[in-house]
Amino acid sequence: MISAKLGHFLDKPLAPIAKRISVNPNTLTILGFLITAAAAVSIPFSLITGGFLILLGGFFDMLDGIVARTNGKNTKFGALLDSALDRYSDSFIFIAAAWYFFDRNNLAGVIFAAGSLVGALLISYVRARAEGIGIECDVGLMERPERVVLLAFGCITGWLFPIIVMLFFFSHVTAIQRILHVYKMTRLSK
Repeated sequence: MISAKLGHFLDKPLAPIAKRISVNPNTLTILGFLITAAAAVSIPFSLITGGFLILLGGFFDMLDGIVARTNGKNTKFGALLDSALDRYSDSFIFIAAAWYFFDRNNLAGVIFAAGSLVGALLISYVRARAEGIGIECDVGLMERPERVVLLAFGCITGWLFPIIVMLFFFSHVTAIQRILHVYKMTRLSK
């Protein structure tokens, strides 16, 4: 939803900074992934640290694309690497949340965290599969930017359980929205 509404709105204001960054965008992608992995390791022990690391990793995830587009370094491999590492990042964070809840004997939290991971992966899978059959599919309420912001907020505020419950429901709603979108688009093309 944020991506669909705002797109690459930060490209222009950050272009002067991005032009000065000589680092390969794939390096920024990997750095963002490593920071997010560190966030996942932190979450079971310190939610606040994990939350701030999620935000920092998300910043690098945004920056890699801006640097690639601004400097003409966007490649098909870079797009694939970014997407694959995003899935790993999502998985690590939700597993860390499940671990956090498990340590606190919160079985409902473990179940909702695992279910949120499934929803997050389905959102990406449905989009990739739709694009594989030639249908643009960036519809839905809960895309990755929303998940990153909400997870960071949940960790920093200590409201991780209600955020995870919300992510569980809205992730599956988004996957269903995308499936219905593809259904509608395939019916129109007959």
